[in-house]
Amino acid sequence: MWTYRRILSVKLEDLSVDEFLLSGFGSFEGNESEDEASGLENEADNSASQHKNVKNKGKASQHKDQLSRLKDKDPEFYKFLQDNDQTLLNFDDTDSSEDDEEEKYHKLPSHLEVASSDEEVDKKGEKAAKKSAKKTTKVTAKMVENWKKALKKEPTARLIRDITQAFKAAVAVTKDNKEIECRYTVDDSSVFNTLVLFCIKHMHAALNKMLNFKAPDKDKKKLILPSSSPRWQKNQLDVKMYLSGLVQLLSSLTQSTVIAAVLRHANQMVLHFLCLPKQTRHLLKQLIKQWSTGEETVRVLAFLAINKICRHKQNVFLNTVLKQMYIAYVQNCKFTSPDALPVINFMQRTLAEMYSLDTQVSYQHGFIYIRQLAIHLRNAMNMKKKETYQSVYNWQYVHCLHLWCRVLSTIYPSEVLEPLIYPLCQVIVGCIKLVPISRYYPLRLHCVRALILLSSSTKTFVPVLPFLLEILQQEDFNKKPGRMSVKPINFAVILKLSKTNLQEKAFKDGLIEQLYDLILEYFHTQATTIGFPELALPTIIQLKAFLKECKVANYRKQIRQLLEKVQENCSHIISRRQRAAFGVADTTAVATWEKQVAEEGTPLIRYYSQWKKLREKEIQLEISGKERMEDLNLPEIKRKKIQEKNEDKKEFKGLFESDSDSDSGELIQKRKDGDSDDDEGLEDLSDMSGVDDDDDSSDGDQDSDGSEEAEEKASGSKSKASKQVSSVELQELAEGDEDMVEDLELSDQD
Repeated sequence: MWTYRRILSVKLEDLSVDEFLLSGFGSFEGNESEDEASGLENEADNSASQHKNVKNKGKASQHKDQLSRLKDKDPEFYKFLQDNDQTLLNFDDTDSSEDDEEEKYHKLPSHLEVASSDEEVDKKGEKAAKKSAKKTTKVTAKMVENWKKALKKEPTARLIRDITQAFKAAVAVTKDNKEIECRYTVDDSSVFNTLVLFCIKHMHAALNKMLNFKAPDKDKKKLILPSSSPRWQKNQLDVKMYLSGLVQLLSSLTQSTVIAAVLRHANQMVLHFLCLPKQTRHLLKQLIKQWSTGEETVRVLAFLAINKICRHKQNVFLNTVLKQMYIAYVQNCKFTSPDALPVINFMQRTLAEMYSLDTQVSYQHGFIYIRQLAIHLRNAMNMKKKETYQSVYNWQYVHCLHLWCRVLSTIYPSEVLEPLIYPLCQVIVGCIKLVPISRYYPLRLHCVRALILLSSSTKTFVPVLPFLLEILQQEDFNKKPGRMSVKPINFAVILKLSKTNLQEKAFKDGLIEQLYDLILEYFHTQATTIGFPELALPTIIQLKAFLKECKVANYRKQIRQLLEKVQENCSHIISRRQRAAFGVADTTAVATWEKQVAEEGTPLIRYYSQWKKLREKEIQLEISGKERMEDLNLPEIKRKKIQEKNEDKKEFKGLFESDSDSDSGELIQKRKDGDSDDDEGLEDLSDMSGVDDDDDSSDGDQDSDGSEEAEEKASGSKSKASKQVSSVELQELAEGDEDMVEDLELSDQD
């Protein structure tokens, strides 16, 4: 066995066949005689000489002959090989010619090529460019016209291919992508417009006719796609190329009218897009972008296309589309202005419509996102830092709360989504109670409006009135405002009031209006309930107490009107309840009674319908973004120069001298001493004339020196305002007597 291992360890390329055999024989038996060994060596020499002489035989055949002789010479070793290594004996004895062996190795070429110079390389590149340029065809208006005529007759596969190639070349121009290989080139802008317009108008009908596909009726629920056509496989590449070009064109356009035209065409091609999932995903990405950033018409068309795709392929696209639309909604709600508010409302309503397509998916999304809002609120309540408060008190958070109220209201009734109503209400209430100060009254009003929407649509009782009546208790409406505001405060687009706003008269005026609107709106949602008198009783008591304490006539007038309407509705419900013949425990009879009352109407419902029309017009004017005071051209009082006044005074020196001096002195002394009414007007005018709105950074406490300086500045501004008012009033009083007016003006300046 040791000898066999030694035989196998020998490298075959170093030894010939004869040497291999000799190495085995020389060590197989250690007790062989020297004569036998020498005899074997002589035989090996003879076989080697025979091997050299035989030239025509192959090496494989020679090896086989040697092994056959080994069988006769040493049968024991031959038997050993048969038992242990059959592959050594059974091998392919086909002789390969020397030519075949030589082909296995690399042959050097007979002569080497000389490297070409740079000029030759450039020439070759120019030739290749010329060849490629010869292959492309320039699209002309005449070609487009010929294609149009041919499509009307019979759209063939070759004709559609030519049009799609030309459309691809036109789209490549918009992207400035020269690497795209096209059969055609579009250089002229007029040809580009003609070609794109031609494709938008005629390609939809031409593709359907070529595929022999008829669009299904709207009444049929079963979806039939163009891929069901037997011609689809043959023309799939052309349709794919055209749809890809359409998406690229949509992504490169900027003008809203052109985008709207392309979106209308994309709406027509939705069924073709659904056959190609990759192109559909690219289209949805562009549609969501246009839905969130485009103009009004573009937004509507983009939403219609998104809704159509998701209705037909809910399992494939709906989950992803809802995530992307929600992210786009949150990104666009970061800032709110009069111009952005209608856009946010549109996105809110359309996104709620998308969530209504599948309640199971909507529940998953609603659970995750409402829980995320609750986590932010919990962190703010526990940590009580400015950063955590800002994570809750911002527009994105408030608009997300309103969105989910809208979603649950739109999809109601739904057993799947009803469990989300309670946690959402708790999050909104926690948001109101987080920082319950007067500066965040606008945010509270937004949250209350969301709760009213949720309560009225889902028929769920939510205690909203305490958050509104609390404002009437906390705020002192009898206190005179410290500043007069030029324009009203638009509560629809603010979350926080500055300290300057809190001192303005417009703050209290707007706050009373907001409370009036929200209390009336909430009572309108509950006006037909059988327990309305009991629900309204705490509010009636609170409003009566406010009327006793409040001394401002305008505020009393609004609150008294609201109180009368609520009491009138209570009387109506009580009179209807007295005629009822069922008990409170009979829920079926109660529901029937409330439905009958709603059909007949109540005094509060009738008043609310009239008030709502007028209020919507006012809100539209407020949200229009037009500054009313900027549009007014207020008259300016032009005064004469001092030199002219001195000359006039010298000329009429003796006339009315005593009267003018005494009158002017008495009037000025009255202004200095000051009556209460005049002082109020002066304070208002000083606020209007001198001081800008202070920022939050300047709201801190000041030391005594700072307060003295502030008092001096305030007194100075009041004196300036008094001079202006006195000069204007004196001009009105002494109308027609120029001398007296001039003397008085000079005395004011002195």
